Amino acid sequence: MLADFFKTEQSRAVSFTKPPDGSPDFDVIFLHVCSLSWDDLEATGEDKHPLFATFDILFRRFNSVATYSGPAAIRFLRSPCGQPSHKALYEPTQPQCLLMPDLQKAGLEPQLLMNHDGHFDNFLKVVRDQGVSVEPQSLKGVPAPMRAFDDSRIYDDGAILAQWLQARVKNPAPRAAVYYNTLSLHDGNVLQSDPKPKSSETYKKRVNKLLTDIQGFMDKLAASGRRAIVVLVPEHGAAWRGDAMQIAGLREIPTPAITLIPVGVRVIGPDAKRVGDAVTVPDPTSFLALSHVVSKMLAKPPFGAGGFKPADYTAGVPLTDFVSEGANATILARGKGYVIRQDQDPWKEFQ
Repeated sequence: MLADFFKTEQSRAVSFTKPPDGSPDFDVIFLHVCSLSWDDLEATGEDKHPLFATFDILFRRFNSVATYSGPAAIRFLRSPCGQPSHKALYEPTQPQCLLMPDLQKAGLEPQLLMNHDGHFDNFLKVVRDQGVSVEPQSLKGVPAPMRAFDDSRIYDDGAILAQWLQARVKNPAPRAAVYYNTLSLHDGNVLQSDPKPKSSETYKKRVNKLLTDIQGFMDKLAASGRRAIVVLVPEHGAAWRGDAMQIAGLREIPTPAITLIPVGVRVIGPDAKRVGDAVTVPDPTSFLALSHVVSKMLAKPPFGAGGFKPADYTAGVPLTDFVSEGANATILARGKGYVIRQDQDPWKEFQ
């Protein structure tokens, strides 16, 4: 099953075209969030946060595949192509598989934002190796309410996104593809205002603030009159409450509780009028599905007097069987359950 899966994935790809002549200007903004899964949201009660009611498209069984930031970033930034194996992440890929260069060819100026300095685990280099060659937005003057486990600064999400919006107004580029990476929910972060509690004890508070900051940013974006397609896509979960396989916080085994993440797409603009209900995608999907939606929105921008139907963009969305993979463990869906292989041990049922 696993061999057949990867063989099939090698042949799948999504391409991007420039929006039709005369289409309005708009940006595509990716919010890549460390440590947030559906299980984390349900465990903290933040699955009821009003942010999730604002999305036009919401994926319920989107698989991040990875459980750590490095491989998660590579998988996201290679989303135009089918799912590669964990080993293949560290090998060169085809140019058409690189998301940001593909969007640049489609006429969007690449922009990079982070709420950290990118040094941990060579994250900035990982991103650059996937074709994101622009300099990150300056963090000068942005407050840093948290420190990471290594005492490096973690900057305020709301302030960074507000700063970007101010700068964007002055940027003449008609369209931009924005990649924002945030570590606000990473394990080990300490609040400057209250450094005593353990990181796990402040996780719920940090989730609420991040989701509220994102909602506030989208409200400001709407008030500005700019057009944008905003995509929330976490890297992986936090394993905040743990499960039968691993204690809380441990992410060596890529369980569904860690890799099933909330992915939402919202269309914003003065002429972004949704027709009908939002769409929830309940089927198993992964990054190819996200590229499919963005590709369709470039080919037929969801702006204009007639409004847009979210279902037009999820029609024919490519499904991806659940296969999560790390360096030492693989989990795949079989029937109504899952099977797991750790290292070179035999496959067994996943409990």
